Amino acid sequence: MTARFHRRTLLRSGLTTGLGAAVAAGTAPAFIPARAFGANERIVIGGIGVGNQGSGLVRSFAKRASVAAISDVYLPRAEAVAGEVGAGSVHQDYRALLDRKDVDAVIVATPHHWHALCCVHAAQAGKDIYCEKPLAYSIVEGRKIVEAVRGHRRVLQTGMQQRSGGKEQAGCRLVRGGALGTISRVIASTYASPMDPDFPEQPVPAGLDWDRWCGPADLVPFNKVVWDNRSDPSWVSLRPFSGGAMTDWGAHGLDMAQWGLGMDDTGPDEVWVEGEPFQPQRSTPEQPGGRQKGPSTPKVFMRYPGDILLEFAGGPQFGVTFVGEKGRLTLQRGGFKADPPDLAADPAVAVEPGPDHHQNWLDCIKSRQDPVANVEVGQRSTSLGHLANIARWVSGLTGETGKRLRWDAAAERFTNSDEANRFLARPARAGYTLPDHV
Repeated sequence: MTARFHRRTLLRSGLTTGLGAAVAAGTAPAFIPARAFGANERIVIGGIGVGNQGSGLVRSFAKRASVAAISDVYLPRAEAVAGEVGAGSVHQDYRALLDRKDVDAVIVATPHHWHALCCVHAAQAGKDIYCEKPLAYSIVEGRKIVEAVRGHRRVLQTGMQQRSGGKEQAGCRLVRGGALGTISRVIASTYASPMDPDFPEQPVPAGLDWDRWCGPADLVPFNKVVWDNRSDPSWVSLRPFSGGAMTDWGAHGLDMAQWGLGMDDTGPDEVWVEGEPFQPQRSTPEQPGGRQKGPSTPKVFMRYPGDILLEFAGGPQFGVTFVGEKGRLTLQRGGFKADPPDLAADPAVAVEPGPDHHQNWLDCIKSRQDPVANVEVGQRSTSLGHLANIARWVSGLTGETGKRLRWDAAAERFTNSDEANRFLARPARAGYTLPDHV
C-alpha cells in the first residue's frame, strides 16, 4: 500500500473504476475536497468491512444517509449487504471505493489490524470516517491515523458510543465536578490479552481474498474460527489481528477512566504488572479459549499524574469505578451508581439525553466540528489497552514483574524500557505498510 493515490500506483493496483480510471486519464484531482452541505442534503457514505459489526453499522446509517458503495474482501457478503441498503456498487479492494467522487464519508469496521491503512487512505482521499473501536492495532498505527485525520482536516468518530450516553455524561460530570472529592483510585475490569492462533488449514470460501484479509498481519492458514467474528474465539481474540478483550472491550471501559479523570489528550505516567510473569496461550481446536478466556494475568496497574492509581481488578466490563475521599461512583454503559447515593444528588448534574452517536458524526461532517469521540479521544483511550498488553508481554520476555515502565504520554514512548518500545508497532507485510508521511 502506498501513501497517496498517484496515477502509477492506481494503474499498478489494477483499479480501473472511479477515481482510479480518472487519474489514469489525467482528469481527476489527487484529493477529493469536502463539499458544503445544504441543511437537508443527505450525506453519501461507503462501508468498508461489513462483517457482523460492520453490516449493522451500515444498516443503521442507511436510515439517515445514502449508502453508495460497499467494500469487503468477501464479495458474497458485500453483495448481500449492498442489496439490503441499496448500494449501487461493490468492491473487494476498498481503495476502489475511496476512488468514488460521490462518497463523502466511510465506515471502517474491518478487523482491527486493518483500521490504520483504511483510515489513513480514507483521510488522504478526502473522506470523513466513522471507525469502529478500538481505533488501531497499535499505538504507532493510532498516531498515524490522528496525523492523517488532522492533517487532511477530516472528521473522525470512534465507535465508543458510551461518550454519547446522557447518563454516562452525567456520571462523568459528577466525577470531574468533584462530587467524590480527590480521586485516589480507579478500578477497571480484568481484561484478557490476545492468544496466538494454531488452527488447521481449511479451504478458503469462494469469493474470499484471504491474503488481503490478513493484509498487514502475518499470513496464517485460513480457518473459519479465525475469520468469522460471530464465533468465540475469532480474530478478535487473536494476537495477529487484535489486542484481545484488552483493547476491544477495554476501548469502552478504559475510555470511561480517561474521560472521568479529564485525561482525553494524555495518559498515565507509569504502567506495571504484579504476580507471575505473562504466559502466552495458544488458541487451538482442543483449547480454543475465547474473547475473555485468554491470558488475564499478571495483574496490571497504572499511575496517573496526581498519584491516581488505575488498577485492573474486577471492575465493570464496560466502565470503571472511581474511588474518592467522599465515596465511590461506578460509571458504566447505561448509567452510573454512587456510594453513598447522595453523592449523585447534585441538581446541577441532571441527566439529559445525549446525542445519537451516529447522528453526532453526520452532524459534525456538516459543521466540521469534532464529534464526541474524536480521533484523539480514540487514540488515547485505546492506548491504555495497548499499554496494559505491553506490560504483560514485557514481563513474559524478561521473566520479571513489578518494574515500573515509565510512559511519556506526550512522545508516546517508554523512557526506561527498550523491550516495551518494541511493542509500540509491529512490522507489516510487504505491500501493506503505512506511509512515513501521511
